[in-house]
Amino acid sequence: MMTNDAQGDLLAADALELRAKLFRGLGDPSRLAILDALVSGERSVQEIVGDTGLGQPNVSNHLRCLLDCGLVSRRSEGRFVRYRLSDRQVANLIRDADRLLAVTKIDDCEHYTR
Repeated sequence: MMTNDAQGDLLAADALELRAKLFRGLGDPSRLAILDALVSGERSVQEIVGDTGLGQPNVSNHLRCLLDCGLVSRRSEGRFVRYRLSDRQVANLIRDADRLLAVTKIDDCEHYTR
């Protein structure tokens, strides 16, 4: 039988793995550029391409990933599909990351390369 402490450790480990998965998903500059474009509101793929400078196939592939992970949602508008952040918390996370970057020296960190 598992003790409460052991159960808590497993839950904490699962939560850490899930958090790491989220940050790995956010760790791609193209996906971050797409999320940045969506912070200000809904966009079509073509608008996202224009906002980010990424190629259309690249944007479509990353949007599929972000959609599958639940970070963005979409709706049909005639023959177009419009994408938006699935929750305001995604925009808050991006803003919080920018605030954290303003007060840390992550740019000087030699452990993580660009």
